[in-house]
Amino acid sequence: MDSTTVHRRRWIVLGVLIISLAAIVLDNTVLNIALKTISEPRTGLGASQSQLEWAINSYTLVFAGLLFTFGVIGDRIGRRRMLIIGMALFGVSSLLCSYAQTPDQLIWARAAMGLGGAAVMPQTLSIVTNVFDPADRPRAIGIWASAVGVFVAVGPIVGGLLLDHFWWGSVFLINVPLTGAGIVAIVALVPESRSPDPGRIDYLGVLLSIAGLVLVVYGIIQGGDLGSWGHAEVLWPIASGLAALAVFVWHEARTDHPSLDVRLFRDPRLSAAAAAIALVFFAMGGVYFFISFYTQNVRGYSPLHAGLLTIPLAAGQLLFATRSARLVRWLGPKGVCAGGLVVMSAALVGYHFLGTSSPVWELELTLLIQGSGMGLVMPSATEGVMSVVPRERGGAGSAITNTSRQVAVALGVAVLGSVLAQVYRAKLQPYLGVLPAGARQGATVSIAQTQVVAQHLGRAGARLLAAADSSFVAAMHVAALISVLIAVAGAVAIGIWMPGRKARPASGIAAGAALAGEAAASTGTLDA
Repeated sequence: MDSTTVHRRRWIVLGVLIISLAAIVLDNTVLNIALKTISEPRTGLGASQSQLEWAINSYTLVFAGLLFTFGVIGDRIGRRRMLIIGMALFGVSSLLCSYAQTPDQLIWARAAMGLGGAAVMPQTLSIVTNVFDPADRPRAIGIWASAVGVFVAVGPIVGGLLLDHFWWGSVFLINVPLTGAGIVAIVALVPESRSPDPGRIDYLGVLLSIAGLVLVVYGIIQGGDLGSWGHAEVLWPIASGLAALAVFVWHEARTDHPSLDVRLFRDPRLSAAAAAIALVFFAMGGVYFFISFYTQNVRGYSPLHAGLLTIPLAAGQLLFATRSARLVRWLGPKGVCAGGLVVMSAALVGYHFLGTSSPVWELELTLLIQGSGMGLVMPSATEGVMSVVPRERGGAGSAITNTSRQVAVALGVAVLGSVLAQVYRAKLQPYLGVLPAGARQGATVSIAQTQVVAQHLGRAGARLLAAADSSFVAAMHVAALISVLIAVAGAVAIGIWMPGRKARPASGIAAGAALAGEAAASTGTLDA
């Protein structure tokens, strides 16, 4: 395909890339709505809270660990070819997820989906960067971000509709026709491109990063399961994981073909911007995890209703992501990023005041403010990363942004999810006297399990149900408070270390909007 044809079809190519990314976005947003159903013993898989955390994090950790590698492979063998391979793998693993018979099968199939997602994500931004010239690129990426934001809003609604009419696996099965259509369109319309200097694959770096992250997350989740952070089964995995990550950083700083070029972080624009992204998604990872259970288990909303309740989150992101460039020209990237984190802090405080019978408008307002804060931070922070990375290494820039986000989500879900489980168990313990001693531990696995047990206890079960609701809300308040502290710390850190307005121009901020629209989807939950 010659350059004239590529230029003529560039907007069609953009549409194809949006379809490719839509499958990933929809998957993670509909999974959030399905968490409650998957946790139910009869209609789902009876997954415990820790198993649900792994269903999220198996995808997230594989995705984050392989983004750079697949970016390099795409630069080497061809970005279109890598995009097709990733879409095919994502579709097949989605099919496996939909027919999983146990939580363990779902976890492994989700890890395979992470492989596919990691192969797709860096190619999309690289292709856009190469197909569009500098004059059209900001507009193209702005359209991309807006379209993806629409999918973020539509995903929970689609998930709710599917769960109201079909079994839980339908939320994964929807990816199969999407990926199939995407592959056909990619073959027919997307041009092939390669980097003139793609570099070599850093196999040792990939292994160290994945091993380190998995061990750290495993230890954190174990802490929540065991109810003790001083147990050897918690401390040894965390210590081993941190050691592996330290070796990873040491290795990456010395190899000439790093999977994560840690030397890029010497530039304060990139390091501060990546930190802003990570802090946003660490703070929000746990919130996304508990909000699905709050709306469905505590408040009793149907999956469709719960999905509709998330619309203000996407609306807030779209509203402010599209205005980020103007705000950066006025306030500078430091002001916009720090301000966005302050706005998010206010939203997280709102979660702390939600109760078992709060008016629904309080939740809607909290979600709107939360989305607005994310819409402020993500475009300017992502552009801060992309502006440091050379154009021919666009895949590496996309990978830095996505790695920061996905690692933060995994840690946020693990840390805040474990805190949620531990506080819920402690608050519920005094009310378990109505149960036989052998059934008490199983009743605290998750709020869904508690509710199943309580339904067979008559009047005593009604008291246990009320206690489960109040215990979960109390645990949610603690997790939200930790998120507030993280977001405030992030705002202070950005205010101190991120360069001000004079340190970099505001041009090209629309490039940063590329990932803002998928913010909610990336957590693996509401990915997330």
